[in-house]
Amino acid sequence: MRPGTVVSLILRPRTDDKRWTGVLSSAPVFVLVSGWKVAADGTARASVRCAGTRGGTADVTVSAKAPDVAGAARVAFTLRVRVVPYTTQG
Repeated sequence: MRPGTVVSLILRPRTDDKRWTGVLSSAPVFVLVSGWKVAADGTARASVRCAGTRGGTADVTVSAKAPDVAGAARVAFTLRVRVVPYTTQG
């Protein structure tokens, strides 16, 4: 992806008893995540934006867990994003 590109990430409701709980970027300097929202039907949405002018990679991870089970949520989805900077002349 190029810097400044915005992608909408839409995750359908899970078929097991787990629910989407949160989203994180491994490298916010390259990829920013905003607008996280889980609808009443279980569909999760987030906006993923490539930031900066340098190239690099980042993993966007989404976690899920069962609402009635204690413990931390686990990563259930990973999107690997590669940012390719625009070429410069000269």
